[in-house]
Amino acid sequence: MKMEEVDLEKDVMKVVAEEATVIVDVLCRERNNVLEQIYGLVERSTRDWLRSLPSLRERVLGIVDYFKASDPQKCCQFLETMWMFCQSIPLDFETKVLSIAGSSTGALSCFPETENSPRSCNAKRVCLDQVESYTNAVKLLLQQKFERVTKDVVKEVCLDETWMCLRQRNSARLRDKSAQAQEGEEPLECKESAESLLRSTGRVVVLLGQAGSGKTLLMHCLAHHWAQGFYPSIKLLFLLEFRQLNLVSQPLSLKELLFRFFLLPEGGDEQSEAVFSYILSNPEKICFIFDGYDEFGTKFTDPEKLPSPLGPYQQLSVADLLSGICSYKILPKCTVLVTCRPRDVIDLFGSSGYLVAELLGFSQQRVKEYTEKYFQEKGSELKERAASLLMGSRHLLSMSHVPALCHVCCVCLDHFLSEDTSQSHVKLPTSLTQIYLHILSAFLSRCQGGGSTKVTMPLLQKYRGQIAELSRLAMNGLENSRIVFLAQDLSTELMNFGANAGILSRVDLTCADGSRLGCAFMHLTMQEFLSALHLMTSPDISESQLKRKLNLKSRWTARTDPKTVFTDSLHLFMCGLAAKACRSSLALLEGSEDAIAVVKKRQESVLKILRSFVGTASQTGPKIIELCRCAHETQDISLAKDVASRTRFELRNIRLNPVDMDALAFVTSAADQMVCLDFGGCSIELECLSIIPNCKNLEHLIFRSRKYDDKFAEALSSILPNLQDLKHLDFIGGGLTDAGTEKLIKALECCPQITHLNVNDNSLSDEGVKMIADLFPKLANITSVMLGKNNISRDGIFMLVEKMASISSLQKVYVRGRKEISVFFTPNSHTPSVSTDDPKDTEAPKELILNNYDLKLTHLTRLCSKLRGCSSLIILNLSNNSLGNKSLKKLLELSRLGTIQEINVSDNGVDMGGLVSLSASLNTEKTLREIDASHNGKQKLILKFNRSTRYALKPLSTDGSDLYLHKKFSLTHSDIHPTDMNRLCKNLAKCKHLLELDFSHGTFKDESVEKLQKLLPGMTSLQLLNISYVQMSTDGALSLIRSLADCPRITSMELRQQGEAFIRFLQVTSGAATCKLIQYKLNGDNIKDLSGILEHCPHLADLDLSSNFLRDEGVKSFVSLLPRLQISNSLSLSNNKLTQLGALYLVNSLNSCEKVVAVEVSLGAEERVLIHFEKENVTGKTLSLRECGFEMGHWQKLLEILNRSPIELKLELSSNVLNSQSLHFLLNNLAKLSSVRTLELRNNGLNAEVIKHLVTQLRSDCDYRTIQIEEPWIKAEAAVCLVSSCLDLNSRIREIRVEKTCFEISVEGLPSRAPSENGDFSLSAVRFISFDDCEVEGQHLSFLQSTLQKCSSLLKLHFSQTTLGTNGAEFFSSVLPCLKKLKSLSLQSKGESLNEAVIFALQRSQKHLENLSLSHHVINDSGAAKLGSALQGWTHMRSLNLSHCTGWTATGGHKLVRGLVQCIALEEMRLDSVVMDEKSAVCLAQGIRSMTSLKKISLNKMVVDSKEGNGVLCLLACLQSLGGLEELELEGLRMGDRGIEELVKYIPKWTTLRKINLSENCVSDQAGEMLVKALSHCRALQQLHLFRNKLGHEFAARLGQVLPSLSHLSELDLSENQIGQKGSLSISEGLVSLKTLKKLRLTSIGTSDLICIVSCLKHCTSVESISLAWNKCGNDVAEKLAEVLPQCSKLKKIDLEANNINITGAKALAKCLQSCPWIEVIRLWRNPIPKDDQISRDQRLNFSPT
Repeated sequence: MKMEEVDLEKDVMKVVAEEATVIVDVLCRERNNVLEQIYGLVERSTRDWLRSLPSLRERVLGIVDYFKASDPQKCCQFLETMWMFCQSIPLDFETKVLSIAGSSTGALSCFPETENSPRSCNAKRVCLDQVESYTNAVKLLLQQKFERVTKDVVKEVCLDETWMCLRQRNSARLRDKSAQAQEGEEPLECKESAESLLRSTGRVVVLLGQAGSGKTLLMHCLAHHWAQGFYPSIKLLFLLEFRQLNLVSQPLSLKELLFRFFLLPEGGDEQSEAVFSYILSNPEKICFIFDGYDEFGTKFTDPEKLPSPLGPYQQLSVADLLSGICSYKILPKCTVLVTCRPRDVIDLFGSSGYLVAELLGFSQQRVKEYTEKYFQEKGSELKERAASLLMGSRHLLSMSHVPALCHVCCVCLDHFLSEDTSQSHVKLPTSLTQIYLHILSAFLSRCQGGGSTKVTMPLLQKYRGQIAELSRLAMNGLENSRIVFLAQDLSTELMNFGANAGILSRVDLTCADGSRLGCAFMHLTMQEFLSALHLMTSPDISESQLKRKLNLKSRWTARTDPKTVFTDSLHLFMCGLAAKACRSSLALLEGSEDAIAVVKKRQESVLKILRSFVGTASQTGPKIIELCRCAHETQDISLAKDVASRTRFELRNIRLNPVDMDALAFVTSAADQMVCLDFGGCSIELECLSIIPNCKNLEHLIFRSRKYDDKFAEALSSILPNLQDLKHLDFIGGGLTDAGTEKLIKALECCPQITHLNVNDNSLSDEGVKMIADLFPKLANITSVMLGKNNISRDGIFMLVEKMASISSLQKVYVRGRKEISVFFTPNSHTPSVSTDDPKDTEAPKELILNNYDLKLTHLTRLCSKLRGCSSLIILNLSNNSLGNKSLKKLLELSRLGTIQEINVSDNGVDMGGLVSLSASLNTEKTLREIDASHNGKQKLILKFNRSTRYALKPLSTDGSDLYLHKKFSLTHSDIHPTDMNRLCKNLAKCKHLLELDFSHGTFKDESVEKLQKLLPGMTSLQLLNISYVQMSTDGALSLIRSLADCPRITSMELRQQGEAFIRFLQVTSGAATCKLIQYKLNGDNIKDLSGILEHCPHLADLDLSSNFLRDEGVKSFVSLLPRLQISNSLSLSNNKLTQLGALYLVNSLNSCEKVVAVEVSLGAEERVLIHFEKENVTGKTLSLRECGFEMGHWQKLLEILNRSPIELKLELSSNVLNSQSLHFLLNNLAKLSSVRTLELRNNGLNAEVIKHLVTQLRSDCDYRTIQIEEPWIKAEAAVCLVSSCLDLNSRIREIRVEKTCFEISVEGLPSRAPSENGDFSLSAVRFISFDDCEVEGQHLSFLQSTLQKCSSLLKLHFSQTTLGTNGAEFFSSVLPCLKKLKSLSLQSKGESLNEAVIFALQRSQKHLENLSLSHHVINDSGAAKLGSALQGWTHMRSLNLSHCTGWTATGGHKLVRGLVQCIALEEMRLDSVVMDEKSAVCLAQGIRSMTSLKKISLNKMVVDSKEGNGVLCLLACLQSLGGLEELELEGLRMGDRGIEELVKYIPKWTTLRKINLSENCVSDQAGEMLVKALSHCRALQQLHLFRNKLGHEFAARLGQVLPSLSHLSELDLSENQIGQKGSLSISEGLVSLKTLKKLRLTSIGTSDLICIVSCLKHCTSVESISLAWNKCGNDVAEKLAEVLPQCSKLKKIDLEANNINITGAKALAKCLQSCPWIEVIRLWRNPIPKDDQISRDQRLNFSPT
């Protein structure tokens, strides 16, 4: 072909230029021989250059550029060559080449049409014509479908007005995610119109939309637009519906899918082949629309599981084929559009970056437009009324967000309004289900002529059968995943009925065999609604079936979840039908006689199932929303309240539409408490926000997502003033800028109730911060504002600092880098007005924390200028900056200006030089209280100051006399060099105030220790030196001990290697010092050095060398040096790896050192060695050996040592295992040891024979002895037999007693065996026999009877906790007459009846009885009368105890009292818990007046049955005659203030009163004051018990004043009174003077602030037991207690039950116990202390088992 024409030249050049990209792609895919043909068209030099290029693509680009610049003839040759040899030319490009070449003549004609020649031009033209013909047929088909689909559409769909959210989705990542993982995913979104869906090609788009959102209609609109010529880049568009694809059951190829189930080409196989070839050659111009994936019966196949490779002709299942297309394994670069419901998107596997678009619903404006369009032809009045009704109904308006539901609402309104247009008020349905019920009635009305009916219910009754059949069909379809039904699936009559009513629609789809199908429901939601009707009305449905069908749908799904088909609304309709409003309709459809009952039961079952979902831990955000939807459908307020029982609704990464928000509003409004709505990454249309004000009880609102930007903030601002209950607003992690902030601020000005505002992680600048700061004064209740992770500069921070001075309620500014910026407030309404002399004190204390902000010295100057006006700043934290040493002087200057209590400059580049200089400030700066540093100042550095304001930190001084007396310098975790130690200590020595020095966790070289030791005497103000966990050599420790001699102010020194270590000082010379040197592994040289040092310590009281691995030789060496030492109290050598030989070395110290008075040795699991000293008046010594494991040789050595003792000994042997030889040797020799006067043998495995042998051996001894033997078998009958035998074996026994399992005898020094009157020998030495709580019963006493009858000199006989019975009564009847000298008898029962025979025996034989105790007996009237009669004859009676005796009536009690009052010589009377009538009480009162010798009286919990309640007052009045009263116990009489008023008349006269108990008497605060005033005269008082009264702080104030005068008080119990914090302070002031106090009980006294009580304990030097239980005390009390305990050397028991002490407080207590061996137990039951190895090591910390 020749190309002389100008237009041809232009066309050739134009084609090469425009199609350059296509030409490059084609040539890159071809074989190398194609390029060789083209190389032949260029000159040699160019050809060589092209071949030298490194890559194929570069060579092809060079070729194209060459021909673009050449002449038209060469370009034509180039195109002809391509056409001849290239195999993959796109058809469009080939068409252009052919059109240029011409069809009749031309260049291409030179190529003959041979077998090997390219295809002819005519053949290609025919192919293009066939494709064009098929394209036109497709367009015609799509236009026809569009017309059918839109036939009944009210309003035309405008693609550019239909909006959707488009976001990128990574399918590869998505495939491996579970539903839970989706919570954290927040893809970026953009809003676009639906018209853009096909504007871009070569991508996979998944269009999401809920049921009824218009997905199908939109797909047909897009296809229609394409058919009209839009989207020219798409040449062929295939619209396939999944309901059609469900019918394909056989494998098929792509070609079969398109031509059999979409449109078969009319041109036969030739056209089919041409079109399919075009599709394969031009995939980028092909578009597939697959509509309705939610209707698909299975899932797409995972692309990774598809066979490889895949070909377009390969036979595949539909799921495999579609998955291959969507994943680009078939036809890559084609355009794919798939529609589905949101929850099914997880099933779809597209390309590596497919797009997800989600259809947005109608806006309110579009709802109104649609409604007006729907009613356009029904008259303007009806149109306006319908629009007004719909827009005015919150529920209908929210549902109309979904287009299909908007249409349903219009139909429903049309049905309502057409019934009676005269109604002024129309009751509209409130749920989706109720709307569908009315829609069903509207459809049914068409079946009777199309007109409306005024009576809806008869229609349901009339067509009950047809509805039941349709409902069953719908249910079968859901269960079998079918939405299209065959003609044979239902009768012709039913199909016609459904079609006429509009419930069914006829469909025309193709089966695999070519047949056509019948019908489907008008919409999937109608099928689900009818299925729900079937479940609620069919008699065949059980409750278990209901439960299976009713489950919450999650909007998150996992790939492994089973495919569920179109059941998104079934559960909602089931819930809606459970509403009471639907009951009558369901009853009509159920149709039975008891239809109401049946329906009600089924509705209750649904509600029961829903309630079971409430509170389920696995509920995620989507399921919570679904549960709210269900509750809303039921319209059940009770269910909504249960759903709203959660305080936080956490919603993540789901789209929320108006229906969801309306359901949330329904549920939250029913809540009994305030709730929080937390929206994280949720897509929310701005109009949805208008529903939030309907959420009542909304206290906390959170929005967290980048998609929440300024527009969102503006929309939110419009509703904020309507949220009256809102207190917390969080707008975090969003796109908020200053512009959006301005809108929010204006809205918040109308929200004075806001307390918390959080705008963390946005894009605010300093300007935005300024706007927020200006808002502060307008929010009266604000407590916190969070501003972290914004674009705030240092200027913005300083602006917040300025606000601290101008806003009195601004309490704290907290800045930690740029991540955390927070402002805290004390609300103005909550700030009390305080009367104070200092006007600065009227402001709340303020804190400024500015950490990790790269502050330098220059910035500090500016910051200080900002702070000068902030007079109430107490804490300034500038840690983690770059201030350096020079900043310290500036900060000290700042501290002088205001009320700063603490400045934190940790991690600011300060070094040791800065610290040494700073240490001098403790003397020069009067207010500087503490310097707390670590790591040589490089890490922690805190300065603390004393202030006199009302919110100042508590001073160290307990009396508060001088705030500046106590100062502290801490330098922990530091390596202090000798030069630094020298300078530091010299600076600190100048400090005139009481000083505490802390060097803990440091490292000391010996030279540093020497410097410290030499300078300690000069540090006259030093009180405490803490060197805990300091790495120090043994020589260094010994050097410090030398300070005991050099510095007489030292009161205690505790040195532990890598443990707690302290040196404590007094301000005056110490009278007694304690030294502990523990865990140092001392050797022989160390022992000599130590003893040489201690020789020069005359005031050393206690020395502890525990855990030093001294072993036997070390102990021997040290014990030998004891006489040279001046230890005045004790020496501990525990845990030094001793053997029995070492124990004997210790025993020998009793002889070798006169000052040694006691030696305790235990070689058990816990080795314990203690030596006690006394300097003078040594009258006896004690030796205690426990678990020593001695053998014969050791016992022999022991006895030799004891024989040499020049002084009396007490020998204790416990838990020693003795073989028979050792035992025999020991017992024989112990009796001969004259030095051992007291012998205690505990748990040594002794049997009765051994004990009797020992008692026998004692007969020959002339000295007085006391023997105590404890063995577990000594009880019951064995105890009685042992007592009897011992009395028979040794007549010198003076006292014998058994208490529990302990047997004790006292042996006289001289024999006293004398014959009785009848010639028998009597056991005249024994004076006292006692059996106390040792399980003795009456039948056991027969073994003692004969022996006891010989004890004629017995004075006291005591039995307690016994059960005597008849045998016991017989025993006493036999024995008592023989005991002529008996003066004291105690028979304390376990609650059994008192045998009258015992009383009779007493009355007959015991005329001189002085003491009688019959407590806890049951005494009947007869026994009471006889006892009363006996009492009249016992004129010598001094003590009578009838406590807890019961059983008599008023008559018997009166006779008993009449006898009792005759005992006028009584000195002690105990009638606790005795019941008597008023007559007896009066009689007793009269008798007491005559008992002038009465010293002790106990009437605890006595019950006086008095009609007028004067019995107790009568008894109190009789006490006036008792001038010598010593003990008065009146607990539990409930006498009230009247009783106290009576008592205070006499108390001042009882100057000898030692004990008074008035607990549980309802004593008021005022009466308590009177009582304390009266008690101030009782200077001998020792015990005061007032627990469980109504005493308060006024009583406590008076008691605090009186306590110093009660110098002998040893017990004080004020538990269970509302003393309060003020009262406890008053009591603590009085306790300081009580040096004799031993027991203090302050359980539950109404305050947790007991630091003052704890602080005063160090002054109570005798205290042994204290209870602070049930006071809710915190760690501060525990820590203060840990500080005080080392000074309370006699304290044994502490009760801290039921407080708020956690692990911190427990660790402090455990730590202090290491230096408090005298403490036996600290009770910590019911405290929030988790298990911890550190605190559980010391078993003295006692925790509750729960």
